[in-house]
Amino acid sequence: MLPIERQNQIVTWLNEEGTLSIAEISKRLNVSEMTVYRDIKPLLEENKINKTSGGVSLVSMVNVSPNACTYCLKEMNNRHPMQIITNYQVVEQFCCPHCGLLRYKDTEKNVSQIICRDFLQNTTISAKLAYFLLDADFNLNCCQPQVLTFDSLKYAEQFQKGFGGTIFRFEQAVEEISKRMSGDFGCGCNK
Repeated sequence: MLPIERQNQIVTWLNEEGTLSIAEISKRLNVSEMTVYRDIKPLLEENKINKTSGGVSLVSMVNVSPNACTYCLKEMNNRHPMQIITNYQVVEQFCCPHCGLLRYKDTEKNVSQIICRDFLQNTTISAKLAYFLLDADFNLNCCQPQVLTFDSLKYAEQFQKGFGGTIFRFEQAVEEISKRMSGDFGCGCNK
């Protein structure tokens, strides 16, 4: 089966079932999970499907609350959300930087802006200029591994002194969170 045929089959299944895991698609198509990831990449870039913590879903099939995270579908009720504005002026909302960074990795070619909130000052900042703290011993009851954002390296380091963790710049944070989440671990959301 050609890649375009597999892509069409994936879209057909998603129309019928709503969401599917990468492992299930791999099993049904009798191909490796890497092949599935290569097959869904153009669908993600064309905004036909969304990558979720459980696999993939059709963009049009995500009929959830407007206050739900685009990535993990969890209700957003915390103080550190993230947003992606696409080249098509579509705004995607995320419950936390964890989900925002994962979605950015999936669709970075289509991203016009990515913004977040400074964890301490609660001000809006460009995520590409932010500092990201992973693994701090500070539980926000959100997706794991937890990611906190700071506008200033000074404040990130001060928070790190009290609560631990590792500080990353934007591109490093995207790669680190993607590396940690590769596989079938999910994002640890309490849906």
